[in-house]
Amino acid sequence: MVNKVTLLGRLGKDPVVKHFSDTNAIAEFSLATTENYKDREGKWVETTDWHNIKLPFKWMAESAEKYLKKGSLVYIEGKIKTRSYDDKDGNKKYITEIVAENLRRLDKREGGPAAGSGEQSYNNAPQQEYTPSENKSAPSIDDDLPF
Repeated sequence: MVNKVTLLGRLGKDPVVKHFSDTNAIAEFSLATTENYKDREGKWVETTDWHNIKLPFKWMAESAEKYLKKGSLVYIEGKIKTRSYDDKDGNKKYITEIVAENLRRLDKREGGPAAGSGEQSYNNAPQQEYTPSENKSAPSIDDDLPF
C-alpha cells in the first residue's frame, strides 16, 4: 500500500518551530494549493485548498525557519497522517496533516545558500550544499517534478 502526497503551493504563514530538546524539533505551517478550471458555463473557477504541513526533523525544521516565510513557493513530498485528540469539552477532534519527507523551495531567495538560484532542497537525509545551475533566469520546476 502507498501513502504518498505531492504538493506545490505557497506558505500561508511563517513556519512555527517547536523545540522538544537539543536534538528534537518540528516545524508546522499551512500551505495553500490552487486549482484553476473551466466550469460548465465556460467560466474560469479558482479553488484553493489549505493543508497542515509538519516537518518532523530538527535540521529540516530549522532550515525552514531560516529560509521559508509566508508566501514562499514550495514543492513537498510526504505522507497523509490523521490524528485525534479530545477538546476541552471532551469531544473527539481529528486533524489531517502532511508529514513532509522532502521539501524544495522554488522561489527566488534574498541571500543564504544558493542565493538567486531559486531552489533549495530539504530532504529527509542530510544534503550537501546545493550548487546553482549555470542558468540564472527564473526557476523552472519542470525538471524537479517526479513525473
